[in-house]
Amino acid sequence: MKEMDTIFRLLPHRYPMLMVDRILELEPGVKAVAVKNVTINEPFFQGHYPGVPVMPGVLIVEAMAQVGGLALKAGAEGELAGLPLLTGIDEARFRRRVVPGDQLRVEVEILRRKPSLSKVSARCLVDGEVVAEAMLLFGFIKDS
Repeated sequence: MKEMDTIFRLLPHRYPMLMVDRILELEPGVKAVAVKNVTINEPFFQGHYPGVPVMPGVLIVEAMAQVGGLALKAGAEGELAGLPLLTGIDEARFRRRVVPGDQLRVEVEILRRKPSLSKVSARCLVDGEVVAEAMLLFGFIKDS
């Protein structure tokens, strides 16, 4: 199966909200590593900020959540086969700006995987430097 087919099978997101360009590692129920190529063509750069483009922190968190969803959904069965929905963000920190030309490497480790509450540790790196990190909480809902 082609890589984009895997992304589309595991995530409901589509352009312009899809924040995963490539899966580097995927160990179902354990961890996932993916990349988001940040380009000046992103629609949010038109207004955030003109002349000084910066990727919004909320979209960096969204990228972490999507990679978390990949890790949680991959190989999931039964009650975990639904749609992982972000329910909480703890300990979020942004260490430096993410700008056009950066490649955002998103690393997620599953700490707890249960239908009622799953928890992942996530971090984003650019050129090996941590730019953001957070603990993310998910609940599962039935997808239609």
